[in-house]
Order: sequence, then C-alpha cells, then structure tokens
Amino acid sequence: MALQRIAEFEPNYKEEIFAGDDIKGFDVYAGDSDEKVGTVYDALVDETGRFRYLVVDTGIWIFGKKVLLPIGSARFDYGAHRVYATGLRSKAQAEQLPAYNELEPLDYDREEQVRGIYRNPGTAAAAAPVASTATPASYDRSNYSYDMDRPLYETNEQNHQNLKLYEERLIANKNRAKTGEVAVGKRVETETARASVPIEKERVVIERVTPVEAGRVVSVGDADFQSGEVARIEVYEETADIHKEAYVREEVNVRKEVVRSTVDGEETLRREELDIQTDGTPVVDNKTI
Repeated sequence: MALQRIAEFEPNYKEEIFAGDDIKGFDVYAGDSDEKVGTVYDALVDETGRFRYLVVDTGIWIFGKKVLLPIGSARFDYGAHRVYATGLRSKAQAEQLPAYNELEPLDYDREEQVRGIYRNPGTAAAAAPVASTATPASYDRSNYSYDMDRPLYETNEQNHQNLKLYEERLIANKNRAKTGEVAVGKRVETETARASVPIEKERVVIERVTPVEAGRVVSVGDADFQSGEVARIEVYEETADIHKEAYVREEVNVRKEVVRSTVDGEETLRREELDIQTDGTPVVDNKTI
C-alpha cells in the first residue's frame, strides 16, 4: 500500500482530477466550525490513484507541524476553497497525531498510529469516535486493507464533489523485443582428394632372331647391300591431366517466419462506486453526464 504525493502520481493533477482547480492551499477548519486550523499542504494517493490522506499544515494551531487527515474525514467546499476536517475537532487531537515528514517513508506503523487517533480521539473529548470494522485483533500488516476503515477513507458525492472515482481495467498489450540474432556466412574447408587415371605408353621392341636359312651361302647377285635404309615407327605415350574446377554445389535461402501464439493473463480488477446515503425521503436524480 505504498502512498505517493499527488503530483508524483499525476503531474497534471490540476486538470485531470480537479478540473483546473488545486486543493493545495485550501483553508482547513476544525469539524464544521469556523475555527481555522491550517491549510492543505499536499494529498496522498495509493498505487491505484485513490485518495487516502490530506496533508494539513497546522501552522496556526501547532507551528511547523504537518499531520495527516484521512480523506473520509474531510468535507470539501470548492466555492469557498475550504476543507472541513470532520474528523479533526480539537487542538489536543492534532497534538496526538504523529508529525508528517515528506522525507521519511510513510509505513504501516505510522499509518496505524494515525488511524488509532481518528478511531479513538482520546483526550479530544469533543470528537466522537469514528465507527470502524477494524480492530487490532482482526488484522495485521500482512492483511490490512483500507476497506476495513471505510469511514476514514471512503469518498462520496456530497463531501467530495470533484474527486474522481477510479476503476481498474485490464490492459492487454504486447512489446516487441530483440531476443537474438542469426548470422549466416561462409567458411572454406579443405580436404585432400585423390584421383587415378590409367595411361598408356608405347615402346619399340627390337627382336633379333636367327633365320632358318642361317649359314646358307648367298650368291653375289642375291646379296643386296645398301646403306641408309631406315625403318621409322612413331611412338606415343599418354600423360595424366589431373586438375580441379569450382562448381555450384547448393544454394541457401535465408528468411524469417512469424510464429503466432496467444498468451492468457488474469487479474483481479477493482472499481469504486458511489455510496449515497439519504435521510428521509429526498428525491435523488443519480445520472451520468
């Protein structure tokens, strides 16, 4: 239940909440009397924007002291720029309240001190105790909620005409964030390949044989002695031609695909409603403009 100053929660609070007005500086009067006790110094709201306290500077009553006034214990008169502190009726009660320091966190224990004094004004005899469903035995810091002290914190149309009523809505949105990156490149790998090619070589074979007529005498006329006679034979051989060539092995296409899914979420939503109380049989025209 962390509380914030109104300007921290909504910087444009004058226009958004008070229709161009500003409650800071409103004069604060005790109960419904004309006894001025100070001025409105600030307002505190919870994380949902609901008003919880007015910070009252009691400079007239107690010099230099600021105290908290629960919003349900205040009645606004916007025409006169006044706030009537219906729950703060005497100086003695204000003296009992712990001083508010905006530089210190407002924790559960400090709020409980404030609530205890408004529930049981103590020495402030003129102040009637505020009815509350909360008793010290029924809650602690782990389970307390402002609804336990509705008379201290609830707002109504009669006393808080310009205070807006808030409700929570479940907003479903999505954020696009980079989750990674894929880089596709090339690298060169080497390997040793072997190829075998059969080749042929021609060679000249010269054979000398002994003729059958070896040793036979040949007459002079049959013997044909000539010089320069040559037998020519062309000799061929094959050589291996082993080389490498580059060619396209495969083609790679890179693209993105969108995979769609649905994420379900569940929250408990709260909404403020007007609590209109009537005395007698007045005619109430409750309509939305």
